[in-house]
Amino acid sequence: MCIHHGTATLTGSVTPPDPAAEAAQVRALWEPLGLPGIIDVHTHFMPDRVMAKVWDYFDAAGPKIGRTWPITYREAEDERVERLRSYGVLAFSSMLYPHKPDMGAWLNSWSANFASRHPDCLHTATFFPEPTAGDYVRDAIESGARVFKSHIQVGEYDPRDPLLDPVWGQLAEAQVPTVIHCGSGPVAGTFTGPEPVAAVLERFPDLPLIIAHMGMGEYSEFLDLAERYSGVYLDTTMAFTDFVVEISPFPSSERGRLADLGPKILLGTDFPNIPYPFAHQLDALVGLGMGDDWLRAVWHGNAARLFGL
Repeated sequence: MCIHHGTATLTGSVTPPDPAAEAAQVRALWEPLGLPGIIDVHTHFMPDRVMAKVWDYFDAAGPKIGRTWPITYREAEDERVERLRSYGVLAFSSMLYPHKPDMGAWLNSWSANFASRHPDCLHTATFFPEPTAGDYVRDAIESGARVFKSHIQVGEYDPRDPLLDPVWGQLAEAQVPTVIHCGSGPVAGTFTGPEPVAAVLERFPDLPLIIAHMGMGEYSEFLDLAERYSGVYLDTTMAFTDFVVEISPFPSSERGRLADLGPKILLGTDFPNIPYPFAHQLDALVGLGMGDDWLRAVWHGNAARLFGL
């Protein structure tokens, strides 16, 4: 199935796909597998002014990644939620992240409210290396957070920072996973790459982590960590799409491990901050030729098991 991209505008957006037409397109991919729906562990919902700043960042991303990054779904929050539901997304996340101190607790309060209004959202929380992080992470766990988000590149922090020791310790004890953007793609940061994360896992070997973007930039090294640690997973966010194949292709030599690690790979899309239609992510995964059982696990089964859905 060929997924056609929208037409870019001068604002860096594209015309969003027709909701009904794209819903039919997405469902045509997963319904033949006999699934009740799909689970997307990497979607973004944030306070409006924070999301606007994120979109501004992507509008200006061209010089950093060598190409434009139009936002396909620059729509109101309720429209984005309804799109996911129309696609058959049974559960999704509200990945949000601070870029400076004194944001984490506020973002967690917003996200808790968002999850209370949308029960199909996995209650998401976040943190930043600061003296209060251990306290507000404990509060988030106690209030029912199901998944956390860590963005090493945007936050420009070292995951080995001692201020994060109580965070990692509590998340390991509670077995609440963190989706962590720690690979060096599409834009490297001071602390991106496998070494800092490997050091954290050496100290907290039971820590559940979901490596965002399949570890884009260092795919092989992050596959190594998934093999070494039982709690390390990877999400498919943007991986294998035309956009990423052009800038950071997944190595063909690792296809065998992609099959072997099938039970530890979760569907992620980065919706709505993607420069192509949602359906293209699923279509790209179908194109890997890994088989229906692999797709069933990645699109639903693995996340259902991890989150007890």
